[in-house]
Amino acid sequence: MPKIQEYREKLNLTQEELAEKSGLSVRTIQRIEAGAKLKGHTLNALANALGIEKDILVNTKSAEYTNLKLVKWINLSSLPFILIPFANILVPAILIYKTKEYNALTKQIVSIQILWTIISAIVFFLSPFINRLFSVEIRITLIVLVISILINILIIVLNSIELDRNKKLLIRLNFSMV
Repeated sequence: MPKIQEYREKLNLTQEELAEKSGLSVRTIQRIEAGAKLKGHTLNALANALGIEKDILVNTKSAEYTNLKLVKWINLSSLPFILIPFANILVPAILIYKTKEYNALTKQIVSIQILWTIISAIVFFLSPFINRLFSVEIRITLIVLVISILINILIIVLNSIELDRNKKLLIRLNFSMV
């Protein structure tokens, strides 16, 4: 599928709507989607209408279009649900599905939340045993819970900041769980 058609469909635009938004004719849009070369005014008009860089449209490499603002919102969507088990995973996953923003960044965001939830649950359930093992007077279960929540908040915030600065995640995995 041609890049122009991918981006048009990602924004849920018809050829007619894109033609109107870009100031080009529907026939021009059809020719470009059929494989005609993009250059000059047509390239500028389509890049502006789609809200993407011109280089992405003319680059022959398969560049993945990523709406970074949406990716940032998907990342931040975990925050309000951080105290509800699995909601910090489900809410971003539902947003990814609804917005059709399937890419490496969004998969990493959900993978990080999955992994962190698993690690937190294991440490939380092991905390009474650790408490007994070291014969500590203070119950560390609540402390472990608070620390794991704070670390998750830190991960989400740091990743959002890095998305703004460098268009990538600061804390990421070398694999995807999604």
